[in-house]
Amino acid sequence: MDYNKIAQDILDNVGGKANVKQVTHCFTRLRFILKDESLAKKDVVEHLEGVISVVVSGGQFQVVCGAKVTKIYDATVAILGDAVAGGSVDEQVPDQKQPLGNLILQKITEIFTPLVPAIAAAGLIKGLLAAFAKVPGFDTANSTYIIMNTASNVIFYFMPIFLAYTASKALKCSTVVAMMLGGFICHPTIDALVQDVATKSTIFGLPVIKMAFTVGESSKVFAYTESVIPILLGVIVLYFLEKFLKKVVPEILQLILVPGLSLIIMVPVMLTVVGPVGIYVGYIIQFLYNALYGFSPVLGGIIVGGLWGVCVIFGAHRALLPIGLNDVALTGTNTLMCFAGSANFSQAGAALGVMLKTKSQDLKQVAASASLSAWLVGITEPAIYGCNLRLKKPMVCAVIAGALGGGIMGIGHAVNTGFANNGILTIMSYYGEGTSLGQFVAYLLGIAVAFFGAAILTYIVGFEDVDAVPAGAAALESDLAMPTAPAHTGETVEIASPVEGKAYPLNEVQDEVFASEALGKGIAVLPTKGEVVAPADCTVSVLYPTLHAMGLKLEDGTELLIHIGMDTVAMNGDGFTKHVNEGDKIKKGTPIVSFDIDKIKTAGYDTTVSVIISNTADFAEVTGVPAEKADLTRVVIKAVK
Repeated sequence: MDYNKIAQDILDNVGGKANVKQVTHCFTRLRFILKDESLAKKDVVEHLEGVISVVVSGGQFQVVCGAKVTKIYDATVAILGDAVAGGSVDEQVPDQKQPLGNLILQKITEIFTPLVPAIAAAGLIKGLLAAFAKVPGFDTANSTYIIMNTASNVIFYFMPIFLAYTASKALKCSTVVAMMLGGFICHPTIDALVQDVATKSTIFGLPVIKMAFTVGESSKVFAYTESVIPILLGVIVLYFLEKFLKKVVPEILQLILVPGLSLIIMVPVMLTVVGPVGIYVGYIIQFLYNALYGFSPVLGGIIVGGLWGVCVIFGAHRALLPIGLNDVALTGTNTLMCFAGSANFSQAGAALGVMLKTKSQDLKQVAASASLSAWLVGITEPAIYGCNLRLKKPMVCAVIAGALGGGIMGIGHAVNTGFANNGILTIMSYYGEGTSLGQFVAYLLGIAVAFFGAAILTYIVGFEDVDAVPAGAAALESDLAMPTAPAHTGETVEIASPVEGKAYPLNEVQDEVFASEALGKGIAVLPTKGEVVAPADCTVSVLYPTLHAMGLKLEDGTELLIHIGMDTVAMNGDGFTKHVNEGDKIKKGTPIVSFDIDKIKTAGYDTTVSVIISNTADFAEVTGVPAEKADLTRVVIKAVK
């Protein structure tokens, strides 16, 4: 696989290098922010080598590439340059206006996505440590355990520093100053000062806000270590403060005064206003989530377990991460990731069901690898975009099974002792210190029901198999192989026009493949009516998913290939409607596919319909019969066996 070529092809079809404002990537997707989305050719990009799917959401043009995304990203950056990859924007081109909701979702994604690998790594370590801790005689007081446990907690304890970095990148304010703010509120001196609620503290005469809260059955003094919301609000305030200071401070003094004044102003603001507000907001979020969970853990599990995968489609699941992270900061555990685990395993199960059901070897491979990545490490995008959403019904089965699994977890009050990705490798983090065996069993039952339930449902319910593509291709390849002709009988076969219009010689079409008759001999029809009908009683042997081509086998053994337009495969089915399914036996005159002639012309494609006898080698002679007005009553191909 040539990653440089793939990257270049993608860039060419998103509007070129000049149209790329920023590019980032997550586990499976290249995330483009384009200057003009109308220049991007979504249908073309979806069919490029190395591309699984394309999603346009949250102000991003997301190219799903699966496990190869990092290599494709590196090749893309090599072409674009580090400035664009780092988020630098060419200010000469005005920003494309976005709805506020899309902008917020985009920024949340930019803030939290870079942290996911570190969180996943911490979850893996926590899972392994939890497994060792359950071994009889294992000493959790030994130095190795303590050091590795500390390593797994770093991302959470210093969360404000990490969030300061990613948030400043997303908002394009001073990264170093933002990280200093994050480090400031995590500093042991400030942490001790804030948690000492018995002593009043001030800064510049302003009171430093401190308070103790009751969370569930326990009391907790709020602290900024492990917190999420305070530093995010702080960086937002810093962004506006820097913009103001750069307007009023002379440019020659900005290098020193802007960061200096920013810190002098932000330190008291963090301790007296922004930080406490962030803590309160965090508790409100926690209260609302706890209210749902307290009202019915089962309902909470059903909602999150069922809809998490749907949120992934739109990238909205990143917006839910603060809830889980905030839960960990306040209580030391979280339930959100348990329920999300049900959704992840259900996607893995649905992909497994696809693998077992499909007859397409290509789809089997895609589904197998997608299922593996989902249940092993909790990466579900390949499963969602590679097969489940693509085939529709498996996605529905995954939602149902995920909701059932989440409900079971809710019944058993399953919790995660940290914030781990959901997969077999991190499974023991759901049986950490303070977690009962019953809670762990509830989690195991939930993911088992989600996984096997989705697989069984998908297999039973089924789906419209894409085997039409490989099977059809194989059938056509077989047809085009031109086997040795059988003994000729002299019998004449007459074939009427399957399309109304003007019939003219096939060698006059504007396509070398058809004009050369390499695919077989036949006739071309310039259609006046956008409908293909059966020219005789026949079986629909091939019906491509894009509906631009089909294969028919007549009762006398004649095999036809009917191709609508030239290069219309690029329309990806837009403007085409099918009336029958592959494998159907139909009568003469039965509508097979309708197509919008005007839409094909508007898209810039030739509308000519090529009608070819694909098993031409079985005949002694095949002749096209031109006609000004061809239809089902007019013979347009004569063939002699």
